[in-house]
Amino acid sequence: MSGFVEKPDAVQVPGLVHLHTGKVRDLYQNEAGDLVMVASDRISAYDWVLPTEIPDKGRVLTQLSLWWFDQIADLAPHHVISTELPAGAPADWAGRTLICKSLRMVPVECVARGYLTGSGLLEYNANRTVCGLALPEGLTDGSQLPAPIFTPATKAAVGDHDENVSYEDVARQVGAETAADVRRATLDVYGRASDIARERGIILADTKFEFGYEGDQLIIADEVLTPDSSRFWPAATWEPGHPQPSYDKQYVRDWLTSDASGWDRHSEQPPPPLPQHIVDATRGKYVEAYELLTGLPWS
Repeated sequence: MSGFVEKPDAVQVPGLVHLHTGKVRDLYQNEAGDLVMVASDRISAYDWVLPTEIPDKGRVLTQLSLWWFDQIADLAPHHVISTELPAGAPADWAGRTLICKSLRMVPVECVARGYLTGSGLLEYNANRTVCGLALPEGLTDGSQLPAPIFTPATKAAVGDHDENVSYEDVARQVGAETAADVRRATLDVYGRASDIARERGIILADTKFEFGYEGDQLIIADEVLTPDSSRFWPAATWEPGHPQPSYDKQYVRDWLTSDASGWDRHSEQPPPPLPQHIVDATRGKYVEAYELLTGLPWS
């Protein structure tokens, strides 16, 4: 069992129809048919959405995505129409709300990896491949790959794991032309973002994107290149052979699996609330990632 500890009630706003509550975002549709995405301060770990929120997290994810959309606009047009608050929306939606195009979504998580870790490392250790792509011997946790690779996954419902699949599986599911489009765009955007991050002392180990079509044009959607969708590592301390420190929710994961939490992640019991020092440290990592990448102070 997994999912939400307690699924939140959707905020009702006149003129907006609530469509979906995800791990982090709430999705609405306005009267024009556009999507309204609201990034909450919710945080998930080990397939659970936790009972404790991280202040400013939704704003950080939204503002960082907007910054990245500008950096990659020539490679992949994005889905954002406006950042103005819909009429009647709560004041606390400010800075965390995007009005977006309604696209014909490609039902694939488009993952780019430049370094070996996570589920890719597990598959590599088993058979020296990732998503069916053969990799050389001698790689370890944190190793840089010979070249970035496209390692797609199926999109899972809340509480389920995304499942890595081969490029051939994607081509069978969505067609050869669409598969080629999303692979090219994924690797192009990863390459640009990796260079930008490296200039700022950060390694972009891997990241995932979502794409959709507006007519025949491929559009990048959802969030991009945030600590929730990417692994960012400090370049100065990078050393293959062990897990790397990262700008994400590792404080949360570490506390949940420690004796201090009293929680067994393999049980069916939901995780407990986070202590304040873990909340503060996690918020600090999200803010630090924003400031290092953008060069702008968080406010």
